[in-house]
Amino acid sequence: MAESQRLVSSAPAVAPRRPIGIFDSGVGGLSVAREVRRALPAEDVLYVADTAYCPYGDRDLDEVRDRAVAVGRHLVEAGAKLIVVACNTASGAALEELRAALPVPVVGLEPAVKTGVAMTRAGRIAVMATS
Repeated sequence: MAESQRLVSSAPAVAPRRPIGIFDSGVGGLSVAREVRRALPAEDVLYVADTAYCPYGDRDLDEVRDRAVAVGRHLVEAGAKLIVVACNTASGAALEELRAALPVPVVGLEPAVKTGVAMTRAGRIAVMATS
């Protein structure tokens, strides 16, 4: 078929599905992943349990930040369209660094703790986490 005779489709290309990336230093974030899947059943989820560095709470601030950014970059390279930091330590230590380093939105858990405190009568909640 001659170049000028080729059929041209006017339909837009379908973008490949991109997952929501979720990470924690271990498996505790699986409860977050379960809730994401419950709330957004049509979404694909990519979960990283960074057990090689578990727990983050015993590590110094710079190491937690560096590791969180490395895992965040890994998730973005794997196609994640959004990163959920399902780790209190990484949320508290590295959210701003993650948001500055990654080209996708980053959601952390620590703001949820602040919201929970604001919603209680006593202004207190319990959090189970590493030190």
